[in-house]
Formats: sequence, structure tokens, C-alpha cells
Amino acid sequence: MTNRTHEWMGLDHVQLAAPVGCEEEARRFFGSLLGMAEVEKPEKLRVRGGVWFQCGAQMIHIGVESSFTPAKKAHPAFLVRNIEQLMQHLKDNDVSFRVDDDIPGIIRFFAEDPFGNRLEFMELQ
Repeated sequence: MTNRTHEWMGLDHVQLAAPVGCEEEARRFFGSLLGMAEVEKPEKLRVRGGVWFQCGAQMIHIGVESSFTPAKKAHPAFLVRNIEQLMQHLKDNDVSFRVDDDIPGIIRFFAEDPFGNRLEFMELQ
């Protein structure tokens, strides 16, 4: 259609699910290990649990799900600068990952968060 009146601006956030009581482990992984700054949740949403992190211009919301099952296919893809240093940092902290070279011009690897959700990290060459 050519007569649309809206404009796509990008993504605000991606939500990953995690089990009840996940907050401290999420802070350790996304905050301390990956270095993402925690974003304070609005007061009305705090009772739901979970935690939010800033990732560049977007956010990652870790939301609590009582019947949690990790996402093994659907995943966020984080665009990174100096990806080799990130890979070494993860190795140094015993976080396993799998390098994938299927897409020309992109260095990328896959890992899991502490809850088993699939994560992709990539850098454009």
C-alpha cells in the first residue's frame, strides 16, 4: 500500500521471559556481566516483577512468567562493537556460546541467558 499515514521509528524494547524470582540473576547477567545499565521500572509495573536494561537506544525487558519456558528459536540480536572482546569476556566468565559464520559480512555468535533464552550477538564487518 502506498497511502499509509504512519511511520516506523524502530524498536523501543524486546521482552524476554524468565521464571519467578529471576531479578537478581538477570541483574548479574545483563547488568554486571554484559554491562547494560538497569532502567527503573514505572512504579505501577514493579509489582509484576522483572527488570529492565538499556541496550543502546533500545531496552531489554526481563518479564516474569509463572509458567516460564525459555525461547529457543525467537531471540533478540544485539548489535555489538568489538565483538571479539565480548567473546573473550564471556569465555573468561564461563559463558558458552556458538560462533556462526553463515552470513557474509557479519561476525556473530549465539549464547543463552541464565534462563535458557536464545541470544544473538553480531557485528557488521
